[in-house]
Amino acid sequence: MNQLGLLEHFFQRPHNRLDRAELRIAGRGWLIGALSHLDTPAPFIAMMPQWEFLDFLRDEAANYPGFQLEMNAEVVEFILEEGRVAGVRLAGGAERRARLVIAADGRSSLVRREQRLPLEVLGVPIDVFWFRLPKISVGTALRASAERGRLLVMIDRGDYWQCAFVIPKGRAAELTAGGIEPIREAVAAAAPEPDVSELRTVDELKLLSVALDRLTCWQRPGLLAIGDAAHAMSPIGGVGINLAVQDAVAAANLLAAALAAGENVDDLLSKVQERRLLPTKLVQAAQKAAQERILGRLLGPGPPLEQAPWLIRLLDRMPLLRRIPGRMIGLGVRRERVQSPNAYAG
Repeated sequence: MNQLGLLEHFFQRPHNRLDRAELRIAGRGWLIGALSHLDTPAPFIAMMPQWEFLDFLRDEAANYPGFQLEMNAEVVEFILEEGRVAGVRLAGGAERRARLVIAADGRSSLVRREQRLPLEVLGVPIDVFWFRLPKISVGTALRASAERGRLLVMIDRGDYWQCAFVIPKGRAAELTAGGIEPIREAVAAAAPEPDVSELRTVDELKLLSVALDRLTCWQRPGLLAIGDAAHAMSPIGGVGINLAVQDAVAAANLLAAALAAGENVDDLLSKVQERRLLPTKLVQAAQKAAQERILGRLLGPGPPLEQAPWLIRLLDRMPLLRRIPGRMIGLGVRRERVQSPNAYAG
């Protein structure tokens, strides 16, 4: 946003800012990550409702004469001509043709549903219940609370907590069979601050079936997949959107000039995957290790936790080390820089 000269416009939208991560485990709190040191115009995570973010993108994109947006236009099918993707067909039967179709429609992408590109599943041992709880205090930290058999992550959304209650894979129906009370008790034990009485029915729990996978090939003639359509990320670290935006920047840098010149870009599509595959693999490897070595063991049977793991204690004790997870979350593995002619030179 800063490279496009849009950062101040962005900050005019409702948001709040998180600049550190805290974990409560073994009866006390530990500071495990910090972003305030990052050498960037915005050394924090800006938490903004998705509709605000999308409205912002729409409004800014409307300044470009070639931009066109269709709302409530569900894409149901790719148009194939001589083995090439030549456009898409909408639910009402209308067609939209293009020299290049970019699938940026998430992990339920049409690319995946129609099996247009090969998929590698990495496996995941967790699912997540999402819900919200009211809050009174104001903070700037991402909070988590871990005990044997449960993990609760609380994201400060200003006037409420957005909560992620991590559960073993496939056990959602079992855990909600007894109604909301067992979930309320577990949440209250993990985080005494929120008022769990506001969590009234299991209908308020939104199940996220966590996936960790990636396409082994992101493209075919006329089609490119990016973001979660190309690589579904675990919610660990909240870095999925980072990778998706960086994919988009890399794709624009590699393809925009050729598209503007009216050239066929099929031979260039593989370069997007070549550019973005390494950071995708590294982040997914770290997420898989955290899921299997930390979360899987934490959520499994065993005695109560009497002491935080040595790594948690070390991060809390040494401020310089806390910069490492902050950098990984805030900046990622391979940063992309906007190369558009509209890029901000300041």
